[in-house]
Amino acid sequence: MATGGRRDRDTLVRLDMAHVWHPFTQMRGWLASEPLVIERGEGCWLVDVDGRRYIDGVSSLWVNVHGHTVPEIDQAVSAQLGRIAHSTLLGLANVASTELAAELVALGPPGLEKVFYSEAGACAVEVALKMAFGYWRHRGVATKRTFLSLEHGYHGDTLGAVSVGGIDLFHAAYQPLLFPTFKAPSPYCYRCPLGLTHPACDIACLGPLESILEDHAREICAVVVEPLVQAAGGMITAPAGYLRRVRELCDAHDVLLICELPDNISAAALSMAVSAGGAVKVVETQALITFEDGVSALKKAKAAEYAPPPSEFPYFGVYRGHG
Repeated sequence: MATGGRRDRDTLVRLDMAHVWHPFTQMRGWLASEPLVIERGEGCWLVDVDGRRYIDGVSSLWVNVHGHTVPEIDQAVSAQLGRIAHSTLLGLANVASTELAAELVALGPPGLEKVFYSEAGACAVEVALKMAFGYWRHRGVATKRTFLSLEHGYHGDTLGAVSVGGIDLFHAAYQPLLFPTFKAPSPYCYRCPLGLTHPACDIACLGPLESILEDHAREICAVVVEPLVQAAGGMITAPAGYLRRVRELCDAHDVLLICELPDNISAAALSMAVSAGGAVKVVETQALITFEDGVSALKKAKAAEYAPPPSEFPYFGVYRGHG
């Protein structure tokens, strides 16, 4: 690399170390390291200021699943910027949000009909928690004011999302700031804490969750889960039938279900993950679905083929961004 290029890199490194606080990064180690400085992206590749290329194996933390500088995406963004960059939805509608909402609903599972936008994964979870709490308040149920979530769960880094999280490495330091929640064991088949084997176990790990609901359903607004896979917790994959059983327990105890999918995947995956898990297609369904870096949704429906009265539950939330 030419001397000028190296000098530019050194300047960028110096400025970064002086002024940028990197998330989830031990800054003492960062300051002692020789960091990569990314300049541009090309498809699945990241290119640093020295021209070296790296496979973007985490899709820039799950945000760019279609790759970088994709012509069709860049052209669509440029065209939209040529019309308007931002218009509030507070008392106004706009073309892009309306058309996107209709397309997302068409891709999602039956019964999910409304879209609520927010800017980040953690924000979507906060919206979900507030919607669930507000739902019960509007129905006159003042006793429901907390949540049940899973050990090893990760839902973002704002305080509500941390309150329903379950990874001490990320969350323990902030315990005094958090609201109390109930915790149930994860469906950790690979290292089953009960020493059992699926499917002979009949998903026995659901027992503590069921017991908590039996004892505290009148206090619990919703159960919060990452359906199918707990990603940050160690890629903990739920066994077949787990999500359906959680859905049935929520129905039996009149508790909402919040499902957060942790990848920037398409709205079609909402239908695949949730419908396959049985979270929506059951009678007296109450479901809220969020995507970290994708889609989040909240809905109550009486069976998949019925739409609830608007006054009963008017929200279905969706966000785009990363948390």
